[in-house]
Amino acid sequence: MNTYIENLQWRYATKKFDATKKIADEDLKNLLESMRLTASSYGLQPYHIFVITDPEIRKKLQPVSWGQTQIVDASHLVVIANKTQVDANWIDGYLTNVSETRNIPLEALNAYADFMKSKVLALSPEEQDVWASKQNYLVLGNLLSAAAELKIDTCPMEGFEAEAYNDILGLSKKGLNASLVAAIGYRSSEDETQHYAKVRQPESELFTHL
Repeated sequence: MNTYIENLQWRYATKKFDATKKIADEDLKNLLESMRLTASSYGLQPYHIFVITDPEIRKKLQPVSWGQTQIVDASHLVVIANKTQVDANWIDGYLTNVSETRNIPLEALNAYADFMKSKVLALSPEEQDVWASKQNYLVLGNLLSAAAELKIDTCPMEGFEAEAYNDILGLSKKGLNASLVAAIGYRSSEDETQHYAKVRQPESELFTHL
């Protein structure tokens, strides 16, 4: 656990990446697996994750990302897009997966299916969008922690134009909305931010024990 805490101390929101350094395939595989294994509400995983290396696509995304250089310089760009609508078919597909993975008769999950549908399908489109987008932050948190364990740098971003991302990546027609972006790779020696002391609230102010 001490190493884990040390790695969290080591990580920071990298402002300048070394464009010559690329993440090894095995490390990338582990990062993707950390995102795949992330907890989500009901286990529904109402999102899709895009891993972008195509330089032409990234050049198009940079101007709608406040011009940030991380978009084009990082080894990989991760875009986490939430589903704009979770319908009965999505829930049924998840339960089929549960049935097959755990060797449980599908009909034995009917009560759980009805419960989930009564909660999720009752949400308005706006409420569903908010609910689904919140799940993306869990994915992002796992990515940041796993990357720190591998000494891979990250920069989580909300500074981008979601509608433009949706247009460039064709997300809207897939029922998706870009809600979070993370640049991943290796810090440049010229990034002065890496030398800044980490600023967080002290334990005495952040936590209340009851």
